[in-house]
Amino acid sequence: MPYDYDLRCPCGTGLTYGQCCHRYHAGNHHAPTAEALMRSRFTAFAAGETDYLLDTWDPATRPAELTLDDRLEFYRLEILETEGGGPFDATGRVKFQAFHRGLADGVQEEDSTFRKMDGRWVYSLGDVAE
Repeated sequence: MPYDYDLRCPCGTGLTYGQCCHRYHAGNHHAPTAEALMRSRFTAFAAGETDYLLDTWDPATRPAELTLDDRLEFYRLEILETEGGGPFDATGRVKFQAFHRGLADGVQEEDSTFRKMDGRWVYSLGDVAE
């Protein structure tokens, strides 16, 4: 379910989807930082954009396919910590909490690593807190 261009982007920047993550999902731009990629991937989970999720996943760790459960709604993202991941870095780390409801209400905390591949950020691995 794609997000409405004029609604607030679920990634937490305060911008509308059209001003924020839509440009990445549409393929018009690549996320300039690991945090921006994390935010755009969260929004892709919220919007069911599996093609974008797979496209921004490191080929070394990417699954062959990805199926999302539409009974689970991701609605809020909190960035807890970042390390590296800037425009001139080769690697980065983003620790975050993803809030969800629906099938199960709760929060998932993850410490994710990213790397630059051919000049663009990709998600490599995530360590989910128990």
